[in-house]
Amino acid sequence: MIDFIIVGRGLAASVIAHTLHEEKISFKIIGDQTLSKCSKVAAGIWNPIVFKRLTKSWLADDIVPFLNTFYNSCEQRVNKKLITQRQLLKPFTEEQEKNLWLKKASLELGEFLDDTIYDPNSQSLVNCKIGNQFGVVKQSGNLNMPEFLRTTDLFFKEDLVDEIFDHSKLEINSDFVLYKNIKAKNIIFCEGYLVKNNPLFNWIPLKPAKGEVLTISSPELKLKDQILNKNGFLMDLENDTFKVGATYEWQELTEDTTKKGLTELTDKLSQLITCNYTITKHEAGVRPSSVDRRPIIGLHPKHTNLYVFNGLGTKGVMLAPYFAKKFVNFYLKIEDLPKDVNIDRFYSHYDH
Repeated sequence: MIDFIIVGRGLAASVIAHTLHEEKISFKIIGDQTLSKCSKVAAGIWNPIVFKRLTKSWLADDIVPFLNTFYNSCEQRVNKKLITQRQLLKPFTEEQEKNLWLKKASLELGEFLDDTIYDPNSQSLVNCKIGNQFGVVKQSGNLNMPEFLRTTDLFFKEDLVDEIFDHSKLEINSDFVLYKNIKAKNIIFCEGYLVKNNPLFNWIPLKPAKGEVLTISSPELKLKDQILNKNGFLMDLENDTFKVGATYEWQELTEDTTKKGLTELTDKLSQLITCNYTITKHEAGVRPSSVDRRPIIGLHPKHTNLYVFNGLGTKGVMLAPYFAKKFVNFYLKIEDLPKDVNIDRFYSHYDH
């Protein structure tokens, strides 16, 4: 009998798998990677700063060092480069914004904000719309999400069942669960927004947000290992290609691309660059955000061997490693789950 069945094939399931592997906890991953596109289309950016209020992202001091250690260990495990440290460039629209930046950079945000104000005259910024000056966020970057998912699948291929999980085939007993011929002590659901189809956890209050992104080709752009952020983002990939994003849509929650999304993205792009480009991909996914914008992790209110790991929202790349470790520590009875993320805050929604 194994320790865990992991249900899901996206970022959350993959990070849980690596974390369990590090602790030598046995598992099988069950899922169909075509079910949800959210992880595959994501740019995988992490940013320790909330620009709206110019404050640190939640728990950034702990989470940023942790994610670097975690993804570095994944790189060694799968023998592939997965993360890129990138400067995040934030153009200033007015003088007081710049003054606030300098003030914060000299005080509580010094670890994450460069205290130099830059002029847009470097060769890498040719054909980028910067305006007068910009600031630089330090300790930001991105995870190559498609490569992370692909190499994770490959590394755990002996423990991977490539199929759509059928909830009706799950048998729950007091000290084990049985799914078809797989017997495990526990099961953890990492299904993203598709948890709405899970009869055991469909009561958790997600507030999913659809996002659309573009991949463009533009040999005239020279941005390299940087992210330009100005009402959207522009990030270089490889071979003169760039990722552009992203939209937010809370009503129409399909994974189909839309004309509305395309228009919004090309409008964003017109504010970011001045040169010609060709759209090579237009993709969409649905982010599993929660109503209180915090992850939803922990035990089912009735069954002591059913767990969930969800609600990572727009900051999944940042949050997943840190909270996967918190989950495993909780499972091993090393520490309690932080109150902010514990699913027990929503037990009142469960009415079975």
